Amino acid sequence: MTLGSGLAKGLAVTFRAMTRRAVTRQYPERQPELPSRSRGVIALFEENCTVCMLCARECPDWCVYIDSHKETQPPAVPGGRERTRNVLDRFAIDFSLCMYCGICIDVCPFDALFWSPEFEYAETDILDLTHERDRLREWMWTVPEPPPLDPAAEEPKEVAAARKASERSAGREDA
Repeated sequence: MTLGSGLAKGLAVTFRAMTRRAVTRQYPERQPELPSRSRGVIALFEENCTVCMLCARECPDWCVYIDSHKETQPPAVPGGRERTRNVLDRFAIDFSLCMYCGICIDVCPFDALFWSPEFEYAETDILDLTHERDRLREWMWTVPEPPPLDPAAEEPKEVAAARKASERSAGREDA
């Protein structure tokens, strides 16, 4: 290895980078083209939330805050018993703590949390990065439709069993 060959290679790389055309995008004027499954913020579909608290318990950053109360529901039929139901009072996510891992979305058994591709939610004060359920609900409408199912995919076992059972019962009715 000759003396100064490393310096020459480094200068060659620098010269090539200087002569290449820049690919800068003028952000506010031209919106970026995001991939279809990009992660922006977490959106809340409040109607599906049963206040099971799984998202808050599984969050490694403890950035999901949920408050609720119980309400007693009258019996559905005369002589039945009253039921209690959890009612959501507060659902908030502190995006200054969130590391966007998506565990809260993955553990939600009722599809109440979704990834929204919305990324423009900067605030001037860090305290304003705790977004309440009203703001999380607004982002729900930016969530894209799920991709269509692959026609070559194997049918889920539950769906196949239900289809076979309905075919058997339809066969008995015809006879």
